[in-house]
Amino acid sequence: MLEASGPSSWRIALPHTTAAVPLARALIRTALADLDASAYRDTAELLTAELVANAVEHTAGKGPIELVVRLLPSGCRVEVHDRDPEPPGDLSPEHDTPPDPWQEHGRGLLLIRTLSGACGHRRTGRGKAVWFTLPGSQGP
Repeated sequence: MLEASGPSSWRIALPHTTAAVPLARALIRTALADLDASAYRDTAELLTAELVANAVEHTAGKGPIELVVRLLPSGCRVEVHDRDPEPPGDLSPEHDTPPDPWQEHGRGLLLIRTLSGACGHRRTGRGKAVWFTLPGSQGP
C-alpha cells in the first residue's frame, strides 16, 4: 500500500520477490511525474530497479522490502530498506574494479555509483537502508 508521508515523500512495502521490481519502477514514475527532466526520471527508475533487485536477490528472508522516495528542493533521494544488516557491495567512488564483461550480474552498484549524485548505506533498527540521490529540477 502506498503511503504518503507528506507532500514530498512516499513509503511503500514491497514483497520480497521479483514482483517488487516493476512495482518500484511504477512508484518512481508516479512520484517523479512532475519533474522537468525525463532523463532524471529514467535514471531514477533504473537505479531504483537496481536497488530493489539487489535487495530481493541478496538478502535472506521473506520480510518485506520498503521503498522510500523523498522529493527534495535539489532533486530526490531513494532508499530501499531490507532486513539484512550486512552492507551491500562497495558503493564508494574509489571502488574501481570493473565488472566481468562476460557475467550477467555485477553492474548494478557500478550504475548506482556512476549515475547518482551520491549513494551509500546505513544500518537501521531492522536491517539496513541503501540509498542514492539525484539532482534535478522540479516542474511547476
